[in-house]
Amino acid sequence: MIEAEWWEYDSPDELAEAVAGDVCFIIESALDARSASLVALPGGDTPRTIFPQVADKKLKWKQVTIIPTDDRLVSVDSELSNVRALAQAFLPAGARVIPIATPLDDYRQAGNAADARLQDLPWPPDLVWLGMGEDGHTASIFAGPDLQAALDAPKARRAVGVMPDPMPKDAAVPRVTLTRAGILSARTILVTVTGANKRELLEGAIADGHSSRLPIGRVLAEVDQPIDIHWCP
Repeated sequence: MIEAEWWEYDSPDELAEAVAGDVCFIIESALDARSASLVALPGGDTPRTIFPQVADKKLKWKQVTIIPTDDRLVSVDSELSNVRALAQAFLPAGARVIPIATPLDDYRQAGNAADARLQDLPWPPDLVWLGMGEDGHTASIFAGPDLQAALDAPKARRAVGVMPDPMPKDAAVPRVTLTRAGILSARTILVTVTGANKRELLEGAIADGHSSRLPIGRVLAEVDQPIDIHWCP
């Protein structure tokens, strides 16, 4: 049974303030404990509005490494690049931002390259922050031919390449993503969603667990720690 605590807010501004506070607390606690922190942050419109509030906090940013939970196989200067948004927000603060996507013709090779890069980082992450799409995907774990590869990858495997099917219209490109094992290895997992439709979808996915037709339900079904879900209408 997934142990999830829902935190509800009246507005996106309230959600942003609370999530920024939680993320900074997680990073600061890791810095106090280990003098370093590794966090995986998502793409999407909601997180991008929160990043500046996190980056404005007075932390020892030079000891913080940030990776995307997933990314599109595009150049780092593309507007479709998740790491571009992370770099814009956190490089000025002094954090280390590591890209994981290499725009190779073979997306599975790109997944291998992403995994190799992540193998060089101190694991596990202190935080994996997830969002969810209207189709129930999380990170870039989509329905399609690579769903099981992302879900069933061994614990040592941190990233894979994926080809969503159907392909999202707003970003019709292959991706790399943290595996389910990579996500669940995190010391803390945090989820943000907005809107009544997404809440209903996520509640159903959590209730269905292993039998969920949605990728996020299949990912969270294996979680062995409490997770916080931050939601506003």
